This record gives sequence, C-alpha cells and structure tokens, in this order.
Amino acid sequence: MSKSSGKFRLTMKIGELAERTGISTRMLRYYESQGLLRSERGSNGYRYFQDSDIERARTISSLIRSGLPTRLIRVVLSAEDRPDDWTQACDSEFAALLRAELTTLDDKIACLSLSRSTVSAYLERAAG
Repeated sequence: MSKSSGKFRLTMKIGELAERTGISTRMLRYYESQGLLRSERGSNGYRYFQDSDIERARTISSLIRSGLPTRLIRVVLSAEDRPDDWTQACDSEFAALLRAELTTLDDKIACLSLSRSTVSAYLERAAG
C-alpha cells in the first residue's frame, strides 16, 4: 500500500521494511529513536517508510555491526545526506570524534587484554 504525504512518498510499513532488509522491527525502531532513520506516521498511527530507507537501514546495520557507535553513524549519514554542506570544519569535527572513539577502543582492548591474561593465568594454575 502506498501513501502520499507532503514532501516524500511513503510506501511501506515497518514490518515490510524489516522483511526487505532482514533487520528486526525492534532494531528499526531503535534506529529511528536514535535519529538515524525517519518515518512518518499515518492517520492509523503506523510508521511509513520510503523505498530509499531500505538501503539506509542496511547501511546503518552494517555500520553498527562494524562497531561504530550511533553518535558517529549519525555524523556519517549527515555527510551523505548533505554532501554540499560538508565543510573542512565538519571534517575536523568528525576527525576529532573518530580520534576519541579510537582512544575508547584502545582502552577497551587494553582492558580485555588484561582480563585475558588473568583468565589465562588462572587456567594455567588450575591445570597444574
């Protein structure tokens, strides 16, 4: 069923988007709550999405699986949505966000490495 609303054509409900992308409706609602995906509500309260949301949802899912947090995905998608508005300042701001994320990942790796060493030492003692 297609619905027409204002500035864009809405063609599918969330269940169909989930089916066409392989992404659960729960995750699609999460993407929407994080400002990564947009829908319009019909008079019946249902969410309606555009055909272009299929690829957008797949992109979001892929970025999340790669470990990128939603706050950075929002910036990446913003750059794709408005390439003419992307400036040197935006590049610098995004680079700063990526540096902070890299520091966070390095801290997590260090913590996991320490935990791994501790578990390994306990296993060696238990085996001996």
